[in-house]
Amino acid sequence: MLLESWAARLETERPDEVGLAMAYSLRGPGKRFRPALVTATYRALGGSGAIEEIATAVEVVHTYSLVHDDLPCMDNDDLRRGRPTTHRVYGVQAATEAGFLLVPVSERVLAAGVERLGGGRELYRRLGTELYRAAGASGMVGGQVMDLEAEGRDITLDELVAIHRAKTGALIAASAVLGAIAAGARDEQIEAVRAYGFGIGLAFQIIDDVLDATATSAQLGKTAGKDAAQNKATYTAFMGVDGAQREAQRQASAAVDHLQVEGLDSSLLAGLARFIVERAS
Repeated sequence: MLLESWAARLETERPDEVGLAMAYSLRGPGKRFRPALVTATYRALGGSGAIEEIATAVEVVHTYSLVHDDLPCMDNDDLRRGRPTTHRVYGVQAATEAGFLLVPVSERVLAAGVERLGGGRELYRRLGTELYRAAGASGMVGGQVMDLEAEGRDITLDELVAIHRAKTGALIAASAVLGAIAAGARDEQIEAVRAYGFGIGLAFQIIDDVLDATATSAQLGKTAGKDAAQNKATYTAFMGVDGAQREAQRQASAAVDHLQVEGLDSSLLAGLARFIVERAS
């Protein structure tokens, strides 16, 4: 509902191709895993307020990354979340600008969420620092650059892990940490949650590699077999499908262990870890 309300707002504020492209991107169906992770962590650590807008801010950042990931200069994809990609509908220029502009939109959503939660400037600063550091050059964007540079060349498994800790893991870890910060968690709890987030982030990417190699485009809602076509290094290439699945399960289990060390209620978060390794899309 919040994504739809922001999509409608953007169409009103900017009724041109770029505004329509932003709205189209936000309306795409999806798993909403990252906002679910914000919410689950917040509840697991005792939060009881309205966390939905803070969670939505993360999904807006993730949506921006998908719009740009699909562009011809990146993965050049035609299908995302079961629909034509944004640049196929509105053109490359509008999609490129729409992706960039979703970043300040996410800041507006985050600010509204902090206000709704009753937080002040310090909470906004901490959440914003965590989110945009994870989305930037030291996280998601930097990981995407490393991923592109690795295409067509031999890399080690350690290098592959480093790529995906940044490209995929950073925003997933930040999603968990945002929930913990909003709930008023102690520093030790936040770091346990961060370790959990990086662990399930790697598990998420490993299963993405497995599904790219084994599922159909109809099942995935995006183009299957893309990794092999672009000569990308993947976990399945290193370990095989069965080995990659076992590694995803190992990463997910180890991630939950980080929570238990701090004595955190891990039932909701363990359920999300299971979802990651059992999902079919």
